[in-house]
Amino acid sequence: MKTIIYSTVKTPFGIMGITKSDKGLCRIYFPEEAPFVKAVKKDFPKDKVVKNNIACGEIKKQIEEYFSGKRTTFDLDLDLQCPPFYKKVLKEVNNIPYGKTASYKYIAERTGNSKAVRATGSANANNPLPIVIPCHRIINTNGGLGGYGGNLQRKAYLLELEGIL
Repeated sequence: MKTIIYSTVKTPFGIMGITKSDKGLCRIYFPEEAPFVKAVKKDFPKDKVVKNNIACGEIKKQIEEYFSGKRTTFDLDLDLQCPPFYKKVLKEVNNIPYGKTASYKYIAERTGNSKAVRATGSANANNPLPIVIPCHRIINTNGGLGGYGGNLQRKAYLLELEGIL
């Protein structure tokens, strides 16, 4: 049994939940997923869940700096817990620079399977670390916004924040 530490962070979207393991940031929750302790226990049923604002301080600080326009990249240890293909996709997504976008097709090609566009979309939709792994920067090949697990208004907000829209 490992320990999962959680806390909250104020964002323009409302209060969001953040969790970390001994390896790093492992999950970010949107406001509608509250109460966060319940969501964390559901996602990590075999682990001990502890609230600790101080232990999550650096994560909170970096997310707040991002939303205030002071940070364009995150410097956090990540504990990405997802299937191998999703991990491969999200590592590619994480390489998209601030203020830039890429298509689902481009990410599929970068993972070595240009036909895996839908699977790439699914990996993106199930990103456990939204905002930090910038799945909001993935758009349709035709330039349309595509989907976003955190809802399209939030995606548009994040793209505007980064000067893309």
